Amino acid sequence: MDELMEILENARPDVDFSAEKGLIDNNILDSFDIISIVGELNDAFDIEINAADLLPENFNSAEAIYELVTRLQNE
Repeated sequence: MDELMEILENARPDVDFSAEKGLIDNNILDSFDIISIVGELNDAFDIEINAADLLPENFNSAEAIYELVTRLQNE
């Protein structure tokens, strides 16, 4: 989770990822942010986030992103 938080904070240092639960619903992250974060996650965790995974519920919070990463690592 620490590595994930570092990636998120580097992408958007102005966002409190530990507290925010509506990153997509509240329009905090835009499509460019998501593409940037997905690229970093793919590289850092040796996973492949594909188009089917690009759902709002997978990116609404750091916890949701962490669950997505963990699921993909276990596949």
